[in-house]
Amino acid sequence: LPYAADAPFNSTQRRHDPMCLPNTRLNLLRDIHSWADGQDEPCIFWLNGLAGTGKSTIARTVARRYLDQKRLGASFFFSRGGGEVGHAGKFVTSIALQLASSVPSLDQYVYDAFRERREIASQSLSDQWQQLVLRPLSKLSGCSAQAIYVLVVDALDECDNDMDIRIIVHLLAEAQLLKTPGIRIFLTSRTEVLIRNGFVGVSDSEHREFILHSISPSIVNQDIHTFLEHSFKLIARERALAPGWPGQEIVKRLVHSADGLFIWAAITCRFIREGKRFAAKRLDIILENSSIEMNAAEKHLDDIYSTVLRNSIAPGYSVDEAEELRSMLKSLLGSIVTLFSSLSAQSLSTLMSTTQDHLAQNLNDLHSILNVPEDPTLPIRLHHSSFQDFLYKQSRCGEFWVDEKRAHQVLADRCIQLMSISLEKDVCGIDAPGMLVFDAERSRIERGLPPEVRYACLYWIEHVLKGGTQLRDNDQVHIFLHKHFLHWLEALGWIGKIPEGVHAILSLETSISSYDCADLWSFIHDAKRFALYNRSAIEQAPLQTYCSSLIFIPTTSIIRKQYEDWIPKWIRSLPKVEENWNPALQTLGGHLSPIIALTFSWDSKMLASVSGDNTVKLWDAGSGALQQTLTGHTSSVMSVAFSPDRKTLASASGDKTVKLWDTGSGALQETLNGHCYPVNSVAFSPDGKMLASASDDETVKLWNTGSGTVQQALNGHSNKVNAVAFSSDGKILASASCDKTVKLWDAESGVLRQTLEGHSDYVSAVAFSPDGRKLASASYDSTINIWATETGVLLQTFEGHLSSVTDVAYSPNGKTLASASFDSTIKVWDASSGTVQRTLEGHSTWVNAVAFCPDGKILASGSVDQTIKLWDVGIDAVLQTQKSHSCYVTTIAFSPDGKTLVSGSLDNIVKLWDTGSGTLLQTLKGHSSYVSAVAFSSDGRLLASVCGDGTVKIWATGTGALLQEFEEDHPIPVNAMTFSPDTTTLASAFNDGRVNLWNPVLGVIQQTLEGHSNSVSAVTFSPDSMMLASASKDETVKLWDVRSGTLMQTLKGHAGSVSIVVFSPDGKTLASASDDGTIKLWDVGSGALQETFKHHSSSVSAVAFSPDGTFLQTDWGLLPTSSTASNDTADLPTQLTPSFFVRDQWVYRDTKRILWIPYDRQPNCTAVHGGIIGIGCESGQVICMQLA
Repeated sequence: LPYAADAPFNSTQRRHDPMCLPNTRLNLLRDIHSWADGQDEPCIFWLNGLAGTGKSTIARTVARRYLDQKRLGASFFFSRGGGEVGHAGKFVTSIALQLASSVPSLDQYVYDAFRERREIASQSLSDQWQQLVLRPLSKLSGCSAQAIYVLVVDALDECDNDMDIRIIVHLLAEAQLLKTPGIRIFLTSRTEVLIRNGFVGVSDSEHREFILHSISPSIVNQDIHTFLEHSFKLIARERALAPGWPGQEIVKRLVHSADGLFIWAAITCRFIREGKRFAAKRLDIILENSSIEMNAAEKHLDDIYSTVLRNSIAPGYSVDEAEELRSMLKSLLGSIVTLFSSLSAQSLSTLMSTTQDHLAQNLNDLHSILNVPEDPTLPIRLHHSSFQDFLYKQSRCGEFWVDEKRAHQVLADRCIQLMSISLEKDVCGIDAPGMLVFDAERSRIERGLPPEVRYACLYWIEHVLKGGTQLRDNDQVHIFLHKHFLHWLEALGWIGKIPEGVHAILSLETSISSYDCADLWSFIHDAKRFALYNRSAIEQAPLQTYCSSLIFIPTTSIIRKQYEDWIPKWIRSLPKVEENWNPALQTLGGHLSPIIALTFSWDSKMLASVSGDNTVKLWDAGSGALQQTLTGHTSSVMSVAFSPDRKTLASASGDKTVKLWDTGSGALQETLNGHCYPVNSVAFSPDGKMLASASDDETVKLWNTGSGTVQQALNGHSNKVNAVAFSSDGKILASASCDKTVKLWDAESGVLRQTLEGHSDYVSAVAFSPDGRKLASASYDSTINIWATETGVLLQTFEGHLSSVTDVAYSPNGKTLASASFDSTIKVWDASSGTVQRTLEGHSTWVNAVAFCPDGKILASGSVDQTIKLWDVGIDAVLQTQKSHSCYVTTIAFSPDGKTLVSGSLDNIVKLWDTGSGTLLQTLKGHSSYVSAVAFSSDGRLLASVCGDGTVKIWATGTGALLQEFEEDHPIPVNAMTFSPDTTTLASAFNDGRVNLWNPVLGVIQQTLEGHSNSVSAVTFSPDSMMLASASKDETVKLWDVRSGTLMQTLKGHAGSVSIVVFSPDGKTLASASDDGTIKLWDVGSGALQETFKHHSSSVSAVAFSPDGTFLQTDWGLLPTSSTASNDTADLPTQLTPSFFVRDQWVYRDTKRILWIPYDRQPNCTAVHGGIIGIGCESGQVICMQLA
């Protein structure tokens, strides 16, 4: 599990951080101890206060006490810009690992939780918290379960992501749900509105708040007095100063100057102590610069910071030397405080193109305000974040003022220069195109991408934008992208930051004008399309940046043209692809069942989708990255809606419930029970106070979102209610029903205002126009009706879909309307005229849902094909998908010489393709149903195809002429078909367990082989054409005499469906593969089992004998076929050509992944001939490419 080494309060990096001195903070610490030790106390103690009031020191003191008592569960001390402790990425995993170490018996439960979900570290904070913390803790028993453990979380406000801060507050509150063991969470932060708002919804019984700066000034001053006395005693002892130095009057003056700020006192003491023999002189400097009159806290900090900075420039320097030193200090300090994440001296010196010695000299006198570790590999940090505020404000720091914009410009330049000399193809030396990030050796990645290069890759665009530099064609940014764009994406992939890279590109695109710098804008726009389309590939395997990512993008793409020479030479022929980008920006995969509904949050940042897999998924709308998966429903989730403030998500399910979720943490807030049948739709009112739900129970219910109670139940429909929607002013609620009507209700009173009749079939969806004056309704009658909301008059009917219309949505400006249909398309209509502006094709089957992003830039669609597509509705280009068939490709096969590829589809058509050029050779029409199987004769002259009703057609491959056709007496689907090597027999395998042997020339049945008790999945002939082997779902393989039809052997032993059978070249051995995860070798003559191979992790999908029959080539690797063959990989035959397989979106060479297949080209069937790969896609595309 990932671990932030600097997170614990007692980490090496924090070894010099102070604790509370004895006899200080007595009342507060007593209060905290009473809370932590009590039995009926709130789960969270939130200590908040102004900057510099000593929160972290108190947190360390609390952590130390409970560590000594063996009751500290874990601690996490955030630090702004502190690398791993500056963000929440490793927060939960670090807590979990510390808990596993601290709490007896917990380590095994955490280990089990990780084994159960090894990918958990890359999932949402909420999922991590549930899996790695709450669930393991809930399993404790005995003494461990009776104890109370303390978790300390310090400086939460210094976490770099506002949403993560809110999520963490909610997650911490969930610890209250644990009955045993007791958990107490001590949390500190500044008094931030964000964190305070995070506690909204967390009851007073669950948390306690203490405002640190509300303590009586006299108590605080006494504690500061004690601290100063203690520090001065140490200094006096070290420097042999007089006892009692510097005297009570001086200490009182310093207490007065501190004005309640412990950070002021701490900096002062560090500054004086670091003066060594000049400690007394430094004290005088402090006293001279401290105002005797009472001033604001900020003024006191300014005085101490200014004193330290001025003292770093010795009086002996000339004016010019002093100015030069001041300039160097400003530049260096400006970079340190402007960094988005802290860097070590080693990394900072590399980034700034200076030496570590030079850096150390400049920082030598600044240790009182900077934490500069002796170890140059540890990050340099500010002792307090207030120093950044000080430097950025000229009125506060005078001659040391740091121009924030200029500091960003400097860092942007340094980042670009560093990346330009550091990044290259395969920067980590992995040399394996399909290597997953998860499997890569971390030390290689760390060597190839040291911290300063990682920093540059992650933040360079942010520095460019914050620097305010005017971008233009052929400038530094343009040149860098032109040369290193792919290198940069690869690097982001290795460090797991592709979504951040996508957002950076989006920001860069919006910051420039297509008029002022046309070339740069065009490059960045194309780069955006490239990054969005290939995000999932590069996230998984960064070296796919140069493989899959280049070969599947349009041929006119600027990126493809620029980097075409970088395509690996082992990709010998490229697949045929589109010329131009089409409106489909991204295809998102992840659901395991059809997408039923989706919606965007009102701020356009989040997309929610629901599916038949019983889950809700939350996606980052900008990058397409999956953020969270919400589980809890026990049936298909039918609908989803965001509250107007985006804080709550409602989901409706076939399990008869509506669930309310916190969108930040993913926590289930409430389950609304009240419907007695499946709930089909939910919608929030515009003010978020009301939630409407529609159900199969023929009712609409209105819920109070605050109390979770039903306010009203609306009765009136005579059949299932499919959808509900509020008007923009919240006054009207529309409901759509299977009774073919739409009803308009008064949302406040529940009174029925109108019943709209006009559809001739179920009404599936309704949507109000943004101004509320029109209502669109979608129906299974394939039309969309537009109604006047006020009068109920039917204004227009939009016709154009070829099947049921399932969903409808207005664009934010109301000018366009989008509709989804069972005809697999999305149509975008002119909302005024009703004309179709464009038809979006890309889904392979029914489209269930559409939704516009509130910013109007993106349209999302969800389909039964289990994918979500994000469309750029601003693109005017006609959608041109490189489609080969109009729908699913069901079967695919190569000719014996590999020069021709045949494909069959649900569109009832067979097509022949030239594998060299990818051009279409023949289109064979005539089948009346989908094509279920195809097969070439051994000489390649004949092609057999069979359709869903069992009709077989024999074609001449040269001319495309139909030579023969024969039909089954009882139409039953054919699963497999093959010619005998001598071409005299054609075997077809059926679902009912039969195999027919045909004479392909005469079209007559020679034999019907009966004996299997279940569907036959595969058939193959022996090399001499005298024997047929059949594999079945009945878990057996049967051997038949082809001439007589006699059953010769029944081979039993598999414990699952048998899917593959193949003869050895000499016909003496048969190999069979099964869903039980085994491959078996059989003696053909005796039927005896010779060998069983079992794989530890997966079932087999491809089996073939080597030419000499001594080895099996499988997607598990090479397997010996006899006891004389060696199992030693060193002795494996080197003369064998590589074996290629397609599995789980990947093309494999032998056992290694080499090429990712994009989600929009989802394989449905595959064929391999040597190095030629044929893929039939769900989208209707046929892919052919040659690999080596």
